[in-house]
Amino acid sequence: MVLARAAQHGPVVHATNRVARLAGVMPGSRVVDMRAICPDMQVAYADQAADRAALDRLVLWARRWCPWTVRDGDDGIILDTTGADHLLGGEAAMLIEMETQLSLLGLTSRLAVAPTWGAAWALARYGSVRAICAADQVAVKLGALPVTGLRLDGQTVLLLRRLGLKTIGALIDVPRLSLTRRFARAALAANPVLRLDQALGNLAEPVSSVDAAPRFVVQTRLAEPIFDPTPYLPALCADLCDLLHQAGQGCRRLYLTIYRTDGDVSHLDVATSAPSRDPVHLHSLFRDRLDRINPGFGFDLISLEAGDPAQMQGIQTNLTGGSDDDLHLSQLLDRLTARFGDRAVTRPILRASHIPERAEACLPALATPPALMPVPANERPIRLLDHPEEIRVLYAVPEGPPAQFQWRRQTHRVVRYNGPERIAPEWWKDRPGTRLRDYFKVEDQAGRRLWLYREGLHEDGRDGDPRWFVHGMFA
Repeated sequence: MVLARAAQHGPVVHATNRVARLAGVMPGSRVVDMRAICPDMQVAYADQAADRAALDRLVLWARRWCPWTVRDGDDGIILDTTGADHLLGGEAAMLIEMETQLSLLGLTSRLAVAPTWGAAWALARYGSVRAICAADQVAVKLGALPVTGLRLDGQTVLLLRRLGLKTIGALIDVPRLSLTRRFARAALAANPVLRLDQALGNLAEPVSSVDAAPRFVVQTRLAEPIFDPTPYLPALCADLCDLLHQAGQGCRRLYLTIYRTDGDVSHLDVATSAPSRDPVHLHSLFRDRLDRINPGFGFDLISLEAGDPAQMQGIQTNLTGGSDDDLHLSQLLDRLTARFGDRAVTRPILRASHIPERAEACLPALATPPALMPVPANERPIRLLDHPEEIRVLYAVPEGPPAQFQWRRQTHRVVRYNGPERIAPEWWKDRPGTRLRDYFKVEDQAGRRLWLYREGLHEDGRDGDPRWFVHGMFA
């Protein structure tokens, strides 16, 4: 079994299981070439983005052993265990504990402890299982490993092998001046001198650990069981918003957890359409929803946690430092959704399409909006009909709009117009034979401004004469 990924010359092997490796299937090779070696090989495409996300979560999970962890490429984790191994009974016991816990997650691991990042990387991938390297054994331990253990790119590894330098020990024996002259201007991934210095500890390579996402939680522990959390909720919202304000954050979701005295736990969550840290507004979202909680024999602990935190800047609209807006649109959407449900309230968003009826879509009000799409440069009507309505042309101007037409049983005479604006079909989405459109902004004798379009051209060889439609109305 192998996982494949797309490449310039067809899919290549991204990862293999043990059986495939024993059959000679190598990562980085083309799938068609490996099928010649292993005809019964099963292939599935790798989800590399999901793999990286899972590895990022595993990086934070690994902090049970030490405080400094970081993702190393697409398949590794580096841990700075300095001063932490004795808490687990020494380095050997620590590696056994790591392998055991990873195996419980269904993961196969190769582990190594070494004084440097580069040495640990090489020993974990090319050394023995659970390798341990002391500070004075780095050169000896690395000497028998292949030069690929120095984290070099493929072209550099190929060049070193052509020069007869197949192991790290052979590279160490080469005079440093000769290597420096050859690779002085090479980048880090193509410079064996720098990579060798990192592995041997002559060049520092500290672990720059990523910070875990902050968690904003407040709790209220009660002296005796109660049956209604309503009196305690305003204070919880105020305390949580104070934490968010100090961190410059807002939240888009709140999780209320009720711990009952009988050991059961009840949950209730609400969401917002935009990041918020207004305690009054957040408290109002729980209104008429707390009766869904079953108190049982009462509860003695209430927890409120902020979910989906995001950076939030304060907005000042007057000289006193406050805001003149009593009710923002986002807060209105939140209240309507909390009252009528997630699917009852929607909002329009722009989509990447130049076809007018496809340039807008409706999403649930609390859904995360996509990236902003460019707004068309030309003016668009304030109201767009769901389905364009065909009109009967009484008299048309050549290459212009109808001079007179009937729409909804009324006759309209065009007194002025602007256009045309030509909009071609989306060839990657529309069926063959779809005709282009010429849009006109017209004004009739009563002052009504309409958006008309002509579908097709005369003698374009597609479905006869052009047809006219009303698609929208201007203010």
